[in-house]
Amino acid sequence: MAELAGPWPPPAGAYAEERELFRLLQNMLEELIIHQPDDPIQFMINHLKQNNDDAPRICVLGPPASGKTTVALWLCKRLGAIRISQETLLFKEALALTEEAKAYKERKEKIPNALWASLIQERLSNVDCIKQGWILEGFPENQEQAWILQSSGIIPRHVVVLYAPDAVLIERNSGKRIDPITEEVYHTTFDWPRDMLIQERLVKPEDPSEKEISKKLLEYHRSFPGIFQVYQKVLKSINADQPSMDVLSQVCCGQLLKEIVAGKTKLGELIKTYIDSGYQVPDKLVMKILTERLNALDCMTNGWVLYGFPRDVEQGKQLQESHFVPNRVFFFNLPYESIVERLSQRRIDPVTGERYHTTFRPAPTPEIQARLRQNPRDKEENIEMCVESYYRNIKELEDFYEDAFYVNADQDPFAVFEFIESCIIKPLPCKKFKSS
Repeated sequence: MAELAGPWPPPAGAYAEERELFRLLQNMLEELIIHQPDDPIQFMINHLKQNNDDAPRICVLGPPASGKTTVALWLCKRLGAIRISQETLLFKEALALTEEAKAYKERKEKIPNALWASLIQERLSNVDCIKQGWILEGFPENQEQAWILQSSGIIPRHVVVLYAPDAVLIERNSGKRIDPITEEVYHTTFDWPRDMLIQERLVKPEDPSEKEISKKLLEYHRSFPGIFQVYQKVLKSINADQPSMDVLSQVCCGQLLKEIVAGKTKLGELIKTYIDSGYQVPDKLVMKILTERLNALDCMTNGWVLYGFPRDVEQGKQLQESHFVPNRVFFFNLPYESIVERLSQRRIDPVTGERYHTTFRPAPTPEIQARLRQNPRDKEENIEMCVESYYRNIKELEDFYEDAFYVNADQDPFAVFEFIESCIIKPLPCKKFKSS
């Protein structure tokens, strides 16, 4: 019996990850299977010359009034991609099949799925979509359309599905307003613009009545399971009844150390002596624990988010030498006064374990307020020591991660989440590596 091949050695895996070889090979294999060219070698050469594998290919789906246009416009602004919707295809594009599709619309007949797919295929074959990528809004609407797109070689890398209660969607529909210049969508109750000039030029779209939208919602709910089956591996659902943000799996070094100590192993007992005495756990021990955790199946399959580590350039180098190279690094910037305000006013209820803040989340009753306690590490003198230690190491760490993103953390949490989300969704620029 042949011996099973073992995993790739770490240097080979790191090389492939750094140069994105896995994604490159997957994209080329997809194109070969879809197009089945007579000359695969020449086809692959032409594919590589186009250099468009990093161009975004995203579908934004959801029921009526869920915010598809808002999300699609937001993605286009941040990714520089081209927005394609049924409206743009019918009224803003001069395509070969546009008049045929309009004729169906004028007769109030349903446009055939194959005709929609042909329109989309023709539009996406234009140079701007090939180079900049595309955001396809509101399409496919059913499984048949999804299969037609797939067979035409139109395969999104990400499918964003918005959802919200039907009652919310019906209420939203009645207050919808559109800026005819920017195409931004506003709402008379939930999202009214402050600018008077924008307010004056807003128009009410010819949206369906409450009865009609209820019928469309029912049709959407019937069709969505079929779409889910086609795109389930690249599909992400987002609650449209609140600001969109991703829930990220986190791996925290501090939490890992606590778990090891709680396990009462020999390694845990060794670490406990450092923690109890207030000394920092040596880097070698931290790296040993961290390496075991990041090599676990869930981290290797789903990826990982590591926060609070590395704290200095030496830890960053050790992480790199262990072949754990983050593809994105975020540095949060916050004024010293805001740091002190956030940390020094934190309080905990010793009875319930609930956390409060004297400014941002005060205790609901005088009884709870009276029993709140402050963690000694949240005293201002201890905060000052931690901040000084951070500033001593941060400059070298920033130089080490020269392609890092910098986040203004002194703003609304949703604005921070949206910025991080945009950096994660947007493909990283391709680097040219020197041959050794």
